[in-house]
Amino acid sequence: MLSEDDFESSLDTVCEAAAGSIEGVFGPASLTWRVDREAAVFLGAGRALLLQLAHPWVAAAIAEHSRTFADPIGRFHQTFNTVFTMVFGTRDQALAAARRLHRRHAAVTGILPGTVGRFAAGSQYRANEVSALRWVHSTLAETAVLTHDLVLPALTDIEREKYWVEARLFAALFGIRPADLPSSWTSFTAYNEAMLRSDMLTVSPAAREIAEQIFSGGATKLRAPKWYLALTAHLLPERLRGEFGLVFGECEQRSMNLALALIRRLYPRLPIRIRAVGPYQEALARLQGERRPDLAVRWLNRLWIGRPMME
Repeated sequence: MLSEDDFESSLDTVCEAAAGSIEGVFGPASLTWRVDREAAVFLGAGRALLLQLAHPWVAAAIAEHSRTFADPIGRFHQTFNTVFTMVFGTRDQALAAARRLHRRHAAVTGILPGTVGRFAAGSQYRANEVSALRWVHSTLAETAVLTHDLVLPALTDIEREKYWVEARLFAALFGIRPADLPSSWTSFTAYNEAMLRSDMLTVSPAAREIAEQIFSGGATKLRAPKWYLALTAHLLPERLRGEFGLVFGECEQRSMNLALALIRRLYPRLPIRIRAVGPYQEALARLQGERRPDLAVRWLNRLWIGRPMME
């Protein structure tokens, strides 16, 4: 369990390594800004979500503590306001967002109702437990690079190593110590592969129900397009794809390939003003001395984080 002292010690590490008070934790020269600014990264949102749900603790926490079904759009905005503020906000904004998230996680505890994989019925779960935090962080980092490389020039091996150095700093905002993380992109890849083979990840009935509600539109009233569901299934390992009940046959592959071909042709030609998420553009305006982003950026922010400016 992550203690308050350990969490604050991690934030001290972030302060020392941050690009600057105005630049934030990473700053405009970082690979984190370059990758995470891209709207195309959301091509992997379904994959990241299902990989997280495959951890029984995460699925139980969402089923019992989240407002995902009651207010799915609000939950989406809250999640990405937190993540984007940690990535693109000022240093103080990033630290404040990290503390809010830590406090929310501290209240998320419970008992597993049934045995799932290696986790016995009646065992306790905690959102602020290091192994669970590490897995959630890993799904975000790996999926961001994977989907960036789907539609844009792939990161080089050197860039991937640099991205992982920055991702370890991002993990510190969750309270995860460097000692609890793989030391390089290569070892990070090995960690992910080992997790995907292990019984640490097992799709519970709660995970399947959450996934069904989200992708069918039962929770959001917006049904995922067939090509997006096909892409999500394709990006999952075969075992978890089957446990979630997803199908990836010839029809699904054809739908995905047609959509990806179109996206790969059009997306790279879009100007950054259109394809970059609002919080990134707000950060650029801040670096240029603007106290308030323009109307277009405030509108984009409402789309991505549900509010005109980052907190």
